[in-house]
Amino acid sequence: MTDVLWHTWAGTHQARPRRTATPNNTEEVAAAVRSADADDLCVRMVGSGHSFTDVAITDGLLLAPTSLTGVRSIDPVAGTATVEAGLPLCDFNDALAAHGVALANMGDIAVQTVSGAVQTGTHGTGRDAGGLASQVVGLELVLADGSVVECSAERDPDLFHAARVGLGAFGVVTALTFAVRPAFLLHAQEEPMPLDEVLERLPELRAKNDHFEFFWFPHTGNTNTKRNNITQGPAAPLSAFKSWLDDDFLSNTLFDRINRVCRRFPSVVPKVNQISSRALSARTYTDVSHKVFASVRDVRFVEMEYAIPAEHAADVLREARSIVDRGDHRVSFPVEVRFAPADDVWLSTAYERETAYVAVHMYKGTPYEAYFADLEAVFTSVGGRPHWGKLHTRDRAYLEGVYPRLNDALAVRDRVDPHRRFGNAYLDKVFG
Repeated sequence: MTDVLWHTWAGTHQARPRRTATPNNTEEVAAAVRSADADDLCVRMVGSGHSFTDVAITDGLLLAPTSLTGVRSIDPVAGTATVEAGLPLCDFNDALAAHGVALANMGDIAVQTVSGAVQTGTHGTGRDAGGLASQVVGLELVLADGSVVECSAERDPDLFHAARVGLGAFGVVTALTFAVRPAFLLHAQEEPMPLDEVLERLPELRAKNDHFEFFWFPHTGNTNTKRNNITQGPAAPLSAFKSWLDDDFLSNTLFDRINRVCRRFPSVVPKVNQISSRALSARTYTDVSHKVFASVRDVRFVEMEYAIPAEHAADVLREARSIVDRGDHRVSFPVEVRFAPADDVWLSTAYERETAYVAVHMYKGTPYEAYFADLEAVFTSVGGRPHWGKLHTRDRAYLEGVYPRLNDALAVRDRVDPHRRFGNAYLDKVFG
């Protein structure tokens, strides 16, 4: 198929590849890669387009995984589940629940493909449970020569450690095996809290909760905190009306309308944020884990997120507040702060360090460059690692200094893709 235009969810990048394909199985992926090699085309597999960078963009062969959605196996006794790359996380959650198991942690949206989410380092927030890639125990990939390989901590461990968060640079991921745990309930406690109090109590809030995060409203000293803790139950989910009111109407429909006004009249942003942050009320509920972890995000925005050493979180937030208070920016979106334990995934943003994630957003169509640049300078001053799928300006020269195993990963890339069949402009920037 030719003459297809593909673009990211936020409209930040678009691709018009020479060829597209929708393979139905691993063998068809391998055949497509061999065909691209014969025609000297670069190959990229896209997901749901939720990356804000051009990580998936190619002018060669674009593979769409919409037919690679099979659940190959779920073994509650072994605690593993193997799924194909294109299965959306929301469907994966449903399949796991039907077998009485669940992911230990996940990000706050569930419409990404499992492979796209893992390959770009998608994470949630957790004291003990890390991001999605840290829950992956096996990968099936198609390499640049069209061969199909499987890797794990025991089988070609260097490829496994490099390719879990691999940005598609090591091969086309066709299936993933996750470690899963028995299904569980989460008790969610959400309440406003002054920013100064959150920052003062940060060690306590992180230590005492299985999953803690907060949203700071720029131009204010207010936050909304979220504490999610594993519980025996019983389940007490939000009513259908409360769920619609809070998570559909207020958080999406009304929030989008407010942002349209703020985009047109930036001077009203501080007042709007003051009103919005004070209008929030506390709520608690108990539900199955994936329904608590994930939210509906219909409002379009652009985003930059950095992973910083957790011990710098309070100082970085104070500096971010100082930058906003200077009055150079009008920021209508809350700043999201989450946490993760150290992991062993070579290109994970949490590799070998306790991590705080600070995500900054701007409504689609609103100038964001100056705001992001000011905050990026703060993040990089403490050795921050940019989220691979979100906007940033870092290159290999910088990334070598914050990823101890980057050169080891690139040595694996030289072995499995010496001619850069899976290369693109983004990988040229971050990997050289």
